[in-house]
Amino acid sequence: MQRTAVSDPGKKYLIVGPSWVGDMVMAQCLFHALKQRNVDCQIDVLAPAWTAALIDRMPEVRRLVPADFQHGKLSIGERIKLGRELRAEGYEQAIVLPNSLKSALVPWLAGVSTRTGFVGEMRYGLLNDHRKLDKSRLPMTVQRFISLGLDPSAAPVAINDITAPKLSSDRDQQWQLRKAHGLDDQRPLLALCPGAEFGSSKKWPAQHYAELVRYYSSEGWQVLLLGSANDIDDCAAINDACENLALSLAGETELTEAIDLIACCNLVISNDSGLMHIAAALQVPLVAIYGSTDPGHTPPLSHNHSIAKIEIDCSPCFERQCPLSHHRCMQDLLPAQVIELAGSLR
Repeated sequence: MQRTAVSDPGKKYLIVGPSWVGDMVMAQCLFHALKQRNVDCQIDVLAPAWTAALIDRMPEVRRLVPADFQHGKLSIGERIKLGRELRAEGYEQAIVLPNSLKSALVPWLAGVSTRTGFVGEMRYGLLNDHRKLDKSRLPMTVQRFISLGLDPSAAPVAINDITAPKLSSDRDQQWQLRKAHGLDDQRPLLALCPGAEFGSSKKWPAQHYAELVRYYSSEGWQVLLLGSANDIDDCAAINDACENLALSLAGETELTEAIDLIACCNLVISNDSGLMHIAAALQVPLVAIYGSTDPGHTPPLSHNHSIAKIEIDCSPCFERQCPLSHHRCMQDLLPAQVIELAGSLR
């Protein structure tokens, strides 16, 4: 993506980052765009401390400013304290990626002169560079993020002109993790990511994942089940259906370890989730499974992926649970279709 260089060397940005794994991965596209326009700019990211697992692997970012406010709470005292501490940094522009009112408080309290974000939750007083979101003009989340780093009159960045996220991986930790979990270097490795923090509507059925485990195991592959502690039950259901042929590490790895395990893989098959976006950012061959959500809105940003999706009238619904209780968008997407898509990847 070619942009004209600007004449403010060393400009200091405070980016208020998202709290979802996938969105934080996509935010790297904004960081890269800012660096392309001004290679000497400094980018700090205000986000929950857990995002360090991602931020530490993004060379564009100078540092993470941890913001562990209690979920669902205004936490005004903590925000005032942090805002006062950040005044000394002299940030010239804050870009607020979330649309909530509370996400815009710290940049205002820190006295950042230009505070950019989309209009939302009556933030006019907190943002002084407020943009109206035209969803038809900016259909993709990543386009919306990048647009906030451009002049309001700039044309939307085409998807083919976006520099895809690229997370670094620790080869020493890859080796240590392989050793710790008894993984064979001589056999191909598949990671299945059956979780989805958003809700059950984004989850492909356990019996379908189990069929993948049986198929790839019969072909000599090692199969990992990856996810957070919230995905333990889903992974257990998969292993129950395939006689424990997979190694489930759900809830047993930190995010930084999951990143390096995914980097070891020859293939990842995942629901539309944060781990899907991580696999794409590591350039691992990927099949991304969509049902209730839209790959036109939050696609994996890599050149070596396939989208598994069937067309039915009610998809995408963007609901957390299937509102019609049949979940056909996932139930009717068969394992054979996913295996065929995976076979076309290189």
